[in-house]
Amino acid sequence: MVSKIINATEARSGTNILLEGESYTIKKIDISKTGKHGHAKARIEATGIINNQKKVFVVPGHDRFEVPMIDKRKGQVLSIADKINIMDLENFETIEIDCPEEIKSELEENSNVEYWDIEGKKIIKRKL
Repeated sequence: MVSKIINATEARSGTNILLEGESYTIKKIDISKTGKHGHAKARIEATGIINNQKKVFVVPGHDRFEVPMIDKRKGQVLSIADKINIMDLENFETIEIDCPEEIKSELEENSNVEYWDIEGKKIIKRKL
């Protein structure tokens, strides 16, 4: 569920956008001035929220981006294997989530974590 749509010139550092079905966070944006017969251009450097992949692209200033709905929740780790099994602390639902290796090494059973639900994709962001 997309919450809103913004123009490329309205985006700022820290804004989350959807690009080609993936969620990205804008790290740097440079907006050029309009020319005599042209439009403003936006050069955007972004990193993926889920995969940490860096992407640099140039778009016209009037291009529109979708802003994804990000639900930040807390959970408790039940078991650690290939996937992390956690229980949501609000509705007590059990979920299996992939986890980055650097966070996985910090986790132990019964520890609390913060996980994000980004357009149906879930990822553990940090240990609480």
